[in-house]
Amino acid sequence: MASAPPRHSPMPAEFLVRVAEVFRVLGDPSRLEILQTLMTGPQTVTQVVTATGMGQANVSKHLGVLAAAQLVSRTKQGTHAIYQVADPIVYKLCEAVCGSVRARLEAQVKAARQILQRT
Repeated sequence: MASAPPRHSPMPAEFLVRVAEVFRVLGDPSRLEILQTLMTGPQTVTQVVTATGMGQANVSKHLGVLAAAQLVSRTKQGTHAIYQVADPIVYKLCEAVCGSVRARLEAQVKAARQILQRT
């Protein structure tokens, strides 16, 4: 039997608008890939480009969006800018959502294998 969801207090509409903005930022696969890369530690734009295979202009654009949403921070180090995850919620969200998606996919694969074995 599933446990009851935690109780939450209702939030004002203005607050929900901000929450929706963060989810919109997180709704882009390229930004999620960049965040996943930054979850291994602080990196320069060049390092993120190398890790993701995306173009430099594209990575810079997405890092700007993530920084504006305060999910990543930027620190100047000489001629380089170092980006890192700024909001710990990124780790928790990834763990929760990625874990849930992985579990559902694994269950679907298991069910498909069982069907194939019967045929």
